[in-house]
Amino acid sequence: MSTEIGGPRPRAGLHYYKGHGHGNDYLVFEEGEEWAVEPEAVSRVCDRWRGPGGDGVVLLLRDTGDGCFRLRMFNPDGSEFERSGNGLRILASHLARTGRVGWNPFVVEVGGDRVSMTVHARSGALYDVSVEMGRARVGADAVGLDASVLDGEGRIAGPDGRPLTVVAVSVGNPHLVVWMDDPNVDELHRLGPFLTGHPALANGANVQLAALDGARACRALIWERGVGPTSASGTSSCAVAVAAVRRGLVEPGPVEIRMEGGTLKVDVSSELDVVLRGPVEEVCEGELTPAWAEALAALSE
Repeated sequence: MSTEIGGPRPRAGLHYYKGHGHGNDYLVFEEGEEWAVEPEAVSRVCDRWRGPGGDGVVLLLRDTGDGCFRLRMFNPDGSEFERSGNGLRILASHLARTGRVGWNPFVVEVGGDRVSMTVHARSGALYDVSVEMGRARVGADAVGLDASVLDGEGRIAGPDGRPLTVVAVSVGNPHLVVWMDDPNVDELHRLGPFLTGHPALANGANVQLAALDGARACRALIWERGVGPTSASGTSSCAVAVAAVRRGLVEPGPVEIRMEGGTLKVDVSSELDVVLRGPVEEVCEGELTPAWAEALAALSE
């Protein structure tokens, strides 16, 4: 479930760049004229057997000359979404490798918000990138959740009727962080589809099963809206860290979020301002063939 964020669907060029953050990979295209970024076309582009394959598409829009990089983001199911922490950082690696940014902070606009990013260093194919994600919001209203489904302790009934301890967090996109003693893959596949498309949500949500994993660390399993299970997620890491601070499980400051794919660092202030930092690895670049791009158009007719 998702809404259109930036108006009519744009068109893209043939060239793409792929990078990943702990296995969560995105294809970066730039605005062009060769194919329309319609849902069916995006789904085929993200297909790992019938297209280049990825966990989503980041489209860098044409330069307007004001020093701000504008972009739009799309899930593998073709839906548009607000932002991705890993997608943003992969976009930063693309800008760095093409010489459009250096080691100083720069501004990106996505989903109607502006965020500051910094490429701190590069070592071979690896980039160290941080994103100032802004101030998180917590609560049902922040994620478009009908609060009437919550009990007096803020819990929501699971698919079997048992209450789930959930923290609703927005870091520019909606999340439901479920706290439990032992997050496991079976529970993720049971709760992820149920919660991500819960009828009480206005536009769905990303879902994290989380637990403390030390004094300043949490571990998390992730079900992404429009994607499904994923090895790592930047905004999900931010949501888990914010939820941990809000519940009083950790003090404000740096928190490590340990996921299947690896660890990201999230700094959460007492006011819930969030900075995400971690590695991005470049993988490849290539081009869609003109004939295949023309075939994409037929999918939307």
